[in-house]
Amino acid sequence: MYYSRIKLLSVAAVCLLGALLCVPNFVRKPALNIPWPQIHLGLDLRGGSYLLLQVDLDSLTHDRLQSLSENMRQALISANLGYRNISIDQKAASLSFQPRDPSEKDRDVKVVEDLPRLVPNEFAVTSRDDGTIVLALSPDATRARAHDAVSQAIEIVRRRIDATGAVDPQITRQGEDRIVVELPGISDPERIKALLGTTARMTFRLVDEVPPGTAVAPPGDTILPLADHPDQTLAVRDHIDVDGADLTNAGATTDEQTGGWAVSFSLNSIGTRAFGDVTQANVGRRFAIVLDNKVIEAPVIRSAITGGNGIITGNFDAHQATDLGLLLRAGALPVPLSVVEERSIGPSLGADSIRAGAMSLAVGFGLVIVFMALFYGLFGWYANVALFANLVLMLAILSLFGATLTLPGMAGMLLTLGMAVDANILIIERIREELKRGRTPLAAMQAGFERATSTVLDSNATAFLAHVMLFVFGTGPVRGFALTITIGIATTLFSTLFLSRMLMVRWYALTRPSTLPV
Repeated sequence: MYYSRIKLLSVAAVCLLGALLCVPNFVRKPALNIPWPQIHLGLDLRGGSYLLLQVDLDSLTHDRLQSLSENMRQALISANLGYRNISIDQKAASLSFQPRDPSEKDRDVKVVEDLPRLVPNEFAVTSRDDGTIVLALSPDATRARAHDAVSQAIEIVRRRIDATGAVDPQITRQGEDRIVVELPGISDPERIKALLGTTARMTFRLVDEVPPGTAVAPPGDTILPLADHPDQTLAVRDHIDVDGADLTNAGATTDEQTGGWAVSFSLNSIGTRAFGDVTQANVGRRFAIVLDNKVIEAPVIRSAITGGNGIITGNFDAHQATDLGLLLRAGALPVPLSVVEERSIGPSLGADSIRAGAMSLAVGFGLVIVFMALFYGLFGWYANVALFANLVLMLAILSLFGATLTLPGMAGMLLTLGMAVDANILIIERIREELKRGRTPLAAMQAGFERATSTVLDSNATAFLAHVMLFVFGTGPVRGFALTITIGIATTLFSTLFLSRMLMVRWYALTRPSTLPV
């Protein structure tokens, strides 16, 4: 029942700090460079765009089989072994070939089994009676790689969207192969769709000269169109000399020779070494810059380039150069993405949701205040003060962490206020019971606080655990609802066990009443 000066000041300081943290939500940010944490409004309150992206996992298997095919060719040639009838079965996730000479079969199997694996037990090598050697991907390894690819795609999508300046995007996984992107405040997502639909895999490969109009590529080559002139093609080697994954930076710049827009890039030490080696060994040949199976540029190597820096020129405007630099900086998607669902929520609908949510919160808050004042008198009013402080502290914590408030989140706030009132009712009812047993006002308050505290802690602890599980296993709005209530439980315990009790105790210490107004 005793509150020291330090304890009083501490409770007051927490309430004052909460009030200060709420200010940025209602006042425009000044020109000063100071922190200004705010609550962000979700898609259902602010309006914006909703995109559902489908991950093409089949291409992941296809790319891995193509990579294994290239590695297998090189390994067999290095071992002076031949091969024929290489074929890829996408449906069976397997690669097969026949030895050049049946007597080389065992050696071929040994070479293929020694190919590097991205994950343990990634593939198995078997041989058929007709001499065909089959390399089949493991289903478990394929699923593991697909899961990792989707996680990596989510991270790259996040980087790309963050680079556009979109405020507080919500990016989550849905099922095994889908990604949900919510963009509050963006009603025209065309640029975002273009950025997310671009794989942005850049590679550097040598060009083989073939007669114009050649439709069938020589072995080890692929016919690719030019980005600026799709009707023109080049025979580009399948072997990747320098991978875009070795890029460390990229951005829009201007070409000093033409004055047009270009994209500058820098490579890490591995890419710099590979770039220097290939340009030194192939002076006079064309070196293609390939982006998503289109040749952006294919300049002739005039001399070795060992600095690790370069410029990609083309018919870029400022917007295209900026976006290409953004894509290259964020990294290439491990798998292609496609938009399977798109929705736009207008600002007017968001404003209606805010109005409805605010109205329900205000009406619910008002009814609780009236109930407590009518049924519990002065102590009910103290509970109302604690209830208002509880609401302020909830908003303060959400502001501090820049949380996103959705309509379910507002429902969680209203439910939290009801739970907070329950805790105060338990304490006041317990004090009533002690008074009916004939205790003095001071003894009744002391017993009421002590015996109700354990009940309050138990009820809030079980609610806390339930909503933590809801947050861990839930998605989207469900997590927002659970997060709001979890924060509300913490503020409820503070406002009930410290603030409202302090107000009652200080009132008793100042008035020393003979009866309690309950």
